[in-house]
Amino acid sequence: MEQLPTNCRQPPALGSSHLFADNLKGFLLAVASSAFIGASFIVKKQGLKRAGATGSRAAVGGYGYLMEPLWWIGMVTMIVGEIANFVAYIFSPALLVTPLGALSIIVSAILAHFILKEKLQKMGVLGCVLCIVGSTVIVLHAPEEKTPTSVEQIWGLATQPAFLLYTISAIAVSLVLMLHYSPRFGQTNIMVYLGICSVIGSLTVMSIKAVGIAIKLTLEGINQAVYFQTWVFAMVAISCIIIQLNYLNKALDTFNTAVVSPVYYAMFTILTILASAIMFKDWSGQSASDIASEICGLITVISGTTVLHSTREPEPPSSSDLYTPFSPKIYCHIQGNGELGKLKEDLLSEEFVAVVRQDYFT
Repeated sequence: MEQLPTNCRQPPALGSSHLFADNLKGFLLAVASSAFIGASFIVKKQGLKRAGATGSRAAVGGYGYLMEPLWWIGMVTMIVGEIANFVAYIFSPALLVTPLGALSIIVSAILAHFILKEKLQKMGVLGCVLCIVGSTVIVLHAPEEKTPTSVEQIWGLATQPAFLLYTISAIAVSLVLMLHYSPRFGQTNIMVYLGICSVIGSLTVMSIKAVGIAIKLTLEGINQAVYFQTWVFAMVAISCIIIQLNYLNKALDTFNTAVVSPVYYAMFTILTILASAIMFKDWSGQSASDIASEICGLITVISGTTVLHSTREPEPPSSSDLYTPFSPKIYCHIQGNGELGKLKEDLLSEEFVAVVRQDYFT
């Protein structure tokens, strides 16, 4: 009886094994990435605090942190983590890699507890457990993504009408947030800075994945540098990363790390998965049960980040924020020994009065 050629036997099994190996590589790289990125949040926060103590804070447009060695250590740590994350996207779909970023929140919370003295309560531990459980569910049901064979093929996916609509919408929302809302509400509403980071971040991931695949194919002997699309994706990735870092620094310098990490993670994850599902059709070919499991896993992870955030102590304002100078023309009431008296403008001419900001006690 004539036997089939070796390369014709069980091709589905061989292909499935190869895809599983790629997913495993992506998983391990994503875990390592989360550890580095989680640590970088704390180190950069320390650097921003030091820089803010001697000059203008990043939140108000200062760039003194660029002269702070500790901030650069945090930046290098973050770059190492992002490189690992970059390579992870080459091997695995965004639906697998992005949710694993929850592990960086756990690392950040634990380090913040010991280094920044931001107390991690018992319910915070429950939040960490929920993040781990949700991430595990997503990993077990992650789709096996077929890698595109050329940058031109990725360009075709990026220029399909559905993804073009998403890209235009993302750019429009980012411009509105940056030009209108950031100057007015950036210092009081965390959703402004992190909204910009998350929306732009979803485009960053898509362009980085394209560049990563191009590098991988080039190393395999299929040169992708000759295609202009490769350089377009590279320029988009660099531009988006610069914008992300700028507004992430503002968010870290303005708000508590315990707030920034989970909110940024939740928004970034949802938007990245949405962008990937539109561009790469990650859910195409998956069963309804697998898709439902992945959604439940994502909800579990987001719930964990919410619990973790809600149980952390708010960051006390800096000493410079506790007192607000008043114009000499303002009439103010001062309570003393149970009596109220009106302080006139002529009294203010001889002495300096500082009134403690009321919302510090509320």
